[in-house]
Amino acid sequence: HHVLSLGQLPVSGRFPTGPDASLRASCLPLDVACCEDCSLVQLVGDMPLEEIFGDDYLYLTSASESLQRHARSHAESIIARATLPNEPTVVEIGSNDGTLLAHMQERGARVLGIDPATIPAELARTRSVPTIERFFDHELASALAADGVKADVLVANNVLAHVADLDSVVGGMSCLLADDGLITIENHYVRDLVDKLAFDTIYHEHVCYFSCSSMDHLLRRHDLEIVDVESFPDLHGGTLRWHARRKGPRSRRVERLLRAERRAGLTQPSYYEAFASRVAALQESLSGLLSEHLRRGHRVAGYGAAAKGVVLLHAIGAVDASLEFVVDRNEHKQGRFIPGSVIPIMAPSALLERRPDVTLLLAWNLADEILAQQHEYRTRGGRFLRPIPTPELL
Repeated sequence: HHVLSLGQLPVSGRFPTGPDASLRASCLPLDVACCEDCSLVQLVGDMPLEEIFGDDYLYLTSASESLQRHARSHAESIIARATLPNEPTVVEIGSNDGTLLAHMQERGARVLGIDPATIPAELARTRSVPTIERFFDHELASALAADGVKADVLVANNVLAHVADLDSVVGGMSCLLADDGLITIENHYVRDLVDKLAFDTIYHEHVCYFSCSSMDHLLRRHDLEIVDVESFPDLHGGTLRWHARRKGPRSRRVERLLRAERRAGLTQPSYYEAFASRVAALQESLSGLLSEHLRRGHRVAGYGAAAKGVVLLHAIGAVDASLEFVVDRNEHKQGRFIPGSVIPIMAPSALLERRPDVTLLLAWNLADEILAQQHEYRTRGGRFLRPIPTPELL
C-alpha cells in the first residue's frame, strides 16, 4: 500500500565538489509503501545502492562524539550480555570507520569489518581494524564460513535499513553465526519516526523502516529468534536494538512491544497514511517559518550536512538561496555542496566567523551535542531553529 510521497529528490548521501543545482534533473522518486502481510515499511522502486555507498560516501561514525560514546557503550554491553570464549570473533556488517570494532579489539576480541564504502573502510584499516570492502550477502557469508569464520557476535547497526535484498543478507547472517552466537541489530524505529514526524529520516539510502513486528517476521524466515529488545529514544531520533539467537526464550520486553504495536496499528497501512497527512502540515509550517525569517532580513545557515538534512531542505523548498551555507564537523564534507543546490558546506567555525541570525538545526537528532559545542555562537545572539517534531527557536 502506497502511503507517502516526498517527491523527486537527489541521492542525499553524495556531496558534490561544486554547485549542484543541475542534479535536480537526475533526481529519484522518494515514495513509501507498507506491506500488509509482513508490516515492513519500505521505499518503492530500485535504489542505486552501489552508487550511494561508493567512493563519495562520507558518513563517518567517528564524526559525532555521541555516536562514539554509544559505540563504546555497545561494546561494553556485548561483553556483559554474551557468554563469550576468551578471544571471541566479532563480525560487524556495515562497520563504517571501525569505531565499534576498535572498542571490541581493546576488549580482546578478534574482529572483522565488512563495508562497501571506500573512505570509511580505509579509515577503519588505518585503525588496524581488518575490513572487507564489499557488500555483505549470502555469497560472502558462505565463503567466510567455508574459510572457518564463525561469528560469536555479529553486529548490524543501521545496516538492514539500507538493504534491498533482505533475505540474502539475513540468510548470510544466519550462515555466519556460531551455533550459540549472538546477533545485535540496531535500526531507526518506525514508530518513533512517525510519532516524532521525522520524515527527513526517509531517504534513498534508507530502503526499509522497521517495527519490532516486521523485524520479527524477517528473522523468523531465517530460523532466528528475537530474544530481547532495547530502546534508545534519543539515538537518531529513536532506535531499537534487537538481540537475536538461533533459539532461546524471549524477554517480556519483546512480547510487550509486539502487543503494543498491534494495539497502536503499526501493522496496518492506515497508521502510515495518517502520518503522511501530518508530514504535509509540518512541511508547510517549516517553509512558511523560514520564509518569514528571510522576509525580516534574517541571515540563515544550517547545521548538519547529513542525508536527513538534504531531504528536509528539499522538502521545504530551501535549496535555492535561502541558506547561505551549512556547517558540519566531518572534514570530508567541508568544501563540498548540498546535493541539488548551490549551498556550500563549511566547518562549524563559520558560525562564529559569519554570525548568521538563525541556524536551521538539520541534525536535530544531535541537538544537545551541537548546542553544547556552539555555546559561544549562542551567547553572541545566534539562535538555532529545531525543525522537528515541532518548529522551535532555541
